[in-house]
Amino acid sequence: MKPNIVYIVLDDVGFSDLGCYGSEIKTPNLDRLAENGLRYNNFNVTPLCSPTRASLLTGRNCHSVGMGSVADFDLGPDHPSIRGRISPSAATVAEILKGNGYSTMASGKWHLAPIHQLTPAGPFENWPLAKGFERYYGFLGPETNQFYPELTYDNHMIDQPKKENYHLSEDLVDMAAQFVTDQVSVTPDKPFFLYLAFGAQHAPHQAPQEYIDMYKGVFDSGWDSIREQRLQRQKDLGIIPETTPLTPRNDGVKAWKELSEEEKLVFAKFQEVYSGFLTHTDTQIGRFLDFLENMGKLDDTVIVFLSDNGASQEGGFNGSVNQSMFFNGMEEEVEDLLQRVDEMGGPKAGTNYPKGWAQVGNTPFRQYKQTTHFGGTRVPFIMHWPNGIKEKGAIRTQFHHAIDVTPTVLDILQLEVPNVNNGVPQMPMHGTSMRYSFEEANRSSERNTQYFEMFGHRAIVHEGWKAVTHHKKGIPFEDDVWELYDLREDFAEANDLAGTYPEKLQELKDLWLIEAEKYNVLPLNDKTVELSSFVPPDSVTARDIFTYYPGMAHLGTFAAPQITNKSYTITIPIERADSTSEGALVAHGDHDSGYIIYIKDNRLVFEYNYVGTVYKVESNCLVPVGKTTVRFEFNHMGNGVGTGILSIDGNKVGEAPIDQTLPYRLAHGGLDVGRDGMSQVNDLYCDQGFPFTGKIMKVVYELYDGAESKVVRQEKEVARV
Repeated sequence: MKPNIVYIVLDDVGFSDLGCYGSEIKTPNLDRLAENGLRYNNFNVTPLCSPTRASLLTGRNCHSVGMGSVADFDLGPDHPSIRGRISPSAATVAEILKGNGYSTMASGKWHLAPIHQLTPAGPFENWPLAKGFERYYGFLGPETNQFYPELTYDNHMIDQPKKENYHLSEDLVDMAAQFVTDQVSVTPDKPFFLYLAFGAQHAPHQAPQEYIDMYKGVFDSGWDSIREQRLQRQKDLGIIPETTPLTPRNDGVKAWKELSEEEKLVFAKFQEVYSGFLTHTDTQIGRFLDFLENMGKLDDTVIVFLSDNGASQEGGFNGSVNQSMFFNGMEEEVEDLLQRVDEMGGPKAGTNYPKGWAQVGNTPFRQYKQTTHFGGTRVPFIMHWPNGIKEKGAIRTQFHHAIDVTPTVLDILQLEVPNVNNGVPQMPMHGTSMRYSFEEANRSSERNTQYFEMFGHRAIVHEGWKAVTHHKKGIPFEDDVWELYDLREDFAEANDLAGTYPEKLQELKDLWLIEAEKYNVLPLNDKTVELSSFVPPDSVTARDIFTYYPGMAHLGTFAAPQITNKSYTITIPIERADSTSEGALVAHGDHDSGYIIYIKDNRLVFEYNYVGTVYKVESNCLVPVGKTTVRFEFNHMGNGVGTGILSIDGNKVGEAPIDQTLPYRLAHGGLDVGRDGMSQVNDLYCDQGFPFTGKIMKVVYELYDGAESKVVRQEKEVARV
């Protein structure tokens, strides 16, 4: 029987973060994979998660398959390289293996469907079950709360299991083991393919407290010291050449000795949380390895382990406990973080560490996730296959990329890429098999050229040389300054030779353009969070009126009405049997940000959570018993400022200014009717989601692009007449 195949993907893990790559963080189970397999020190991915996952699963370059950026951004059919979905002309490895007798299953993060499609009614053609997986359990979006995740089982949204001390990473491994158990018990003659993609280590960094406590005081010496220690361990392990220098701190990262005592306390705690999170994740991977071993499946299972990009800069220079702030271009102050230091790593803090620790994760490289320097693209990669790899524990130095993984698996299985899949002609694979490197440590790499691009950052590796530019947003692309590195002598991109070899630099820049045209990279786009406001015409949010009914399953945040920078009304006909009927009528968001309309103590209330500052509008009278219609109306006056008005049966009952609203992303948490599910917008009133105990007929949204809502304009017209 052919070997089983398992892809294990972590999120935002830097090159040096694993013990077997030089870290002080405890990762004994990943180290165990390395000891019985091969570690690669020259393996690369794209600078962001969705593009890497698309390349990994298809064996093609991300722009070519429509995933030139994250799945959050769908720029419509006029921009085929940024559609937030994998083109049908690029069958996934799951589709290929299913067609060749494999059972296929996925547990974990997807993030390969346009996030405006993450609705309980689909469309489903970009969900896992339509991309070759027979079973799926996990979350479809970019990130989720580890304690209160937004879960999907096969093709339907579900609530999280009612389990004490729940954590998503544990749940994903439990379900992966369940899928495998079901398959091998009933159809033992079939091999399986499992895609196990953790939400870890993406923010929010959240872990059981005992794992965080393991690292108390470990990082008090600071990021400069820890970075130097990692560099030496990497040399001792043979992961990097002995001559590799430590690149300078990235722009804006302060020397640890220059920080205040408050900054040191807060910043050290961030790294304790991240490390506890990683060790907890490693423990879950260990549980799965033990499961395979106990079933007698471990030795003949090809396990591929990698991170989807380098360590993340998305916590900013100070770190963050509120993810919505980063995605709206805001930085948190150390004084505010200090007040919440005990919450870090818990369910109510969207914890993400500062850039200084992200640079440690990327030791010895410069830059971070989102960029095309090696800090964004060079990641730990382990190939584990005891029955097929003889030189266990060895290190391989050949240059390779995420697009090479699936061709390697197909080479191992001696399977051909189909010319047609589901009636759609297929583009050729762009990757190269890595199998030759299993036995030939000193053989030259069979991959000689690879382009990179993200948000206007560009790079190309060709025959041991690399040209790279760090694009400054808003600057003309032709004005970008390029750097040149001889990777044969300069592992860490430390010695810029652009001034020494201008002809070589121009040669590589010209080659980048050729590759970019070949793989559909152009035109370049340097927009980031601004793209969130673009609504493609096929999106369920491309309208002005939305009507939702009670019982609707959880709705993903970008499939919900996009109320940012708009006037709008929310109208809700309800019925209360008596004066005790109360609860949430509609809620969109989580503890970081969002809004809710609810009834409590017979008062109608609207709350807008502006990254921790709550604006409240409350009725000045009691809500009647029986049938009634309640409404909230927001009149946007520009620059995020407006007025909130509550009415009951057409009569104004409350009004208050709302001085701040978010410009780009309202929240990470989605929308619920009749409750405030999962991680609540404001848990001061909530008990198990605070479900409404009366009856909701429907919830109707009307959005207006003008400064004033239609209701206000009608009132002014009546007054004028």
